Amino acid sequence: MDLHQILFGVYPYLALATFILGSWIRFDHEQYTWKSDSSQLLSKQNMRFASNVFHIGMLGIIGGHMVGLLTPHAVFQAIGMSDMAHQGLAIYAGGIFGAMVILGGTMLWLRRLTNKRVRAASRWMDINILGWLVLTACVGFSTIFWSIEHASNGDATVMLRLAEWVQSIVLLQPNPELLRGLDTVYKLHIFLGLSVFLFFPFTRLVHIFSAPVSYLFRAYQIVRAKRVA
Repeated sequence: MDLHQILFGVYPYLALATFILGSWIRFDHEQYTWKSDSSQLLSKQNMRFASNVFHIGMLGIIGGHMVGLLTPHAVFQAIGMSDMAHQGLAIYAGGIFGAMVILGGTMLWLRRLTNKRVRAASRWMDINILGWLVLTACVGFSTIFWSIEHASNGDATVMLRLAEWVQSIVLLQPNPELLRGLDTVYKLHIFLGLSVFLFFPFTRLVHIFSAPVSYLFRAYQIVRAKRVA
């Protein structure tokens, strides 16, 4: 077994196992640490803009990756979407949401580094996970240039191989050979992305599981002003 097979055949399961088991153990034993550790009370400067841009970008990137990579090829064919149209959509959406993650994430990361109050209240992993996410997004954004070149040649092979590899991992039939020979930038992006799952249980990212989605569907609150006699 060579390094390629370890990185793209074994490492994904190591990262995912750590993601699932680590998150479960942390929630079970350290629920008081299960929070976002927001620093908004310490400093609001540029916080709202940077946070909103970053989170919208992340939601777009996560959703796009899940739909684009986990949806079987036959489904896209059934709805009449060609491989080139699929690749074009991935390029445009990835470019927009990736740029948002880079912009918002960089602002938040620099804020953690340069704001004295925020820095004092930040843990080592708070700063580093933001930097890692921005780095992952930067490398992912750079793959767009390779994808544009492939698209200009009418070649969607790389996109299809990436999707097949992800699906092989999910189906517990890993096929790292699908990534053999791909441009290094794609492999680096995959490694950085998988490492996010590895780090996840040890960071503030766990608050994703506790997102108050039900808040969007709750009943209206009736607020009555108190009359002063």
